[in-house]
Amino acid sequence: MSIKHTGDIAAHRLSPEQLSCEFSDIAPLLDASAAAVASSRCHYCYDAPCVQACPTQIDIPGFIRKIGNGNLKGAALDILSANPLGGMCARVCPTEILCEGACVRNHQDEKPVSIGALQRHATDWAMARGEVLFKRAADTGRHVAVVGAGPAGLACAHRLALAGHRVTIFDARDKGGGLNEYGIAAYKTVDDFAQREVAWLCSVGGIELKTGAALGRDVSLETLRKQHDAVFLAIGLTGVRALALEGEDLGGVMNAVDFIEQVREARDLATVPVGRRVVVIGGGNTAVDAAVQSRKLGATTVSMVYRRGVETMSATWAERDFAQTQGVTLVTHASPVRLLGREGGVTGVEFERVSAHGSERFTLEADMVLKAIGQTLVAVGVERELLTLDGSRIAVDANGQTTLPDVWAGGDCAATGGVDLTVQAVQDGKLAGAAIDAHFARTAVKAA
Repeated sequence: MSIKHTGDIAAHRLSPEQLSCEFSDIAPLLDASAAAVASSRCHYCYDAPCVQACPTQIDIPGFIRKIGNGNLKGAALDILSANPLGGMCARVCPTEILCEGACVRNHQDEKPVSIGALQRHATDWAMARGEVLFKRAADTGRHVAVVGAGPAGLACAHRLALAGHRVTIFDARDKGGGLNEYGIAAYKTVDDFAQREVAWLCSVGGIELKTGAALGRDVSLETLRKQHDAVFLAIGLTGVRALALEGEDLGGVMNAVDFIEQVREARDLATVPVGRRVVVIGGGNTAVDAAVQSRKLGATTVSMVYRRGVETMSATWAERDFAQTQGVTLVTHASPVRLLGREGGVTGVEFERVSAHGSERFTLEADMVLKAIGQTLVAVGVERELLTLDGSRIAVDANGQTTLPDVWAGGDCAATGGVDLTVQAVQDGKLAGAAIDAHFARTAVKAA
């Protein structure tokens, strides 16, 4: 089958008013009355399964009870003590497969407690009021270099700063935040929240952020080790897998992460060009974010194509359902064969679908193709001996320590065995920060 190609790539497909509506907050903040009702549904379970399902082990029944009692400062302290990026995680965590998926309410009325919304209610309240929740310990004289200002790096820096150590964060980009700033759909985190959260986290003191400083270009691991007492690597996965197919270099073909960044960093959404007919290749959350934002920018048709069935997609059922409600067509069990073009621009993608009845080839015509088939480690500036055997991640132990005695790593770049989620990266950073602090304590005892 084939869909007739009639499109092009252009900006200003929708009016400013339409775009403002399309990119408004998809999960607006609860008001006090709604938060009270939502908190009243919690059973405050002993040994609560929601806590076990949270990678950062937030005391969920505890903070919800505090919200119900009107103690929002206490609730925020509970959350942010366990997860210093609790505000962002309240917005982007796949709660449907984590805390809310484990909620006992699912077995009673098939509607979990709104844990994510309640978490945002408390953390946004505290940030808006400028509440002082943490006090930094006396300066220890120790200085740690953190490479990467994403969730793992920020969480590690916060943990170390609270313990009284000085931290300098080096990041290759112009702004801190990592994927929270550059890689998440704009409708999930509005009003420059990522930057406000970075500013809040650094306000504890003892943290210096140096942007435009890339490992292997502006700073070296060797120099960082000489100038600091420890180093934490949180460099993420900045490479993008290629399709390795004919036509991949055609105009209109781009990486989905680059497209998402364009949308996130645009001063005026109307200036972001988008195809009339868009094909997104992939089945993860990045693919969903790219597909949905294509529709919100004014694409007429958007097809998200995945090589297997929906049951193996890394995008959650909630993300898939949301994409379809936004007008994205889901095409499964189809692998790209080649990209078709005319006069240097892409005109479509040929796919092959294999089933028990044989195989068929079909073409989805498009003027824009977004690739979202996974990201890879770019190990520039990282010694080969620090990597796993296949070179895909940095090898670490249970505390995030590498094979070097003064270097730790965490987040997506490290082989921690966790899932590639913001909340898991936060936990990696938090645990590594605690391990570095414990390392300093041990070495101080030996020196004495």
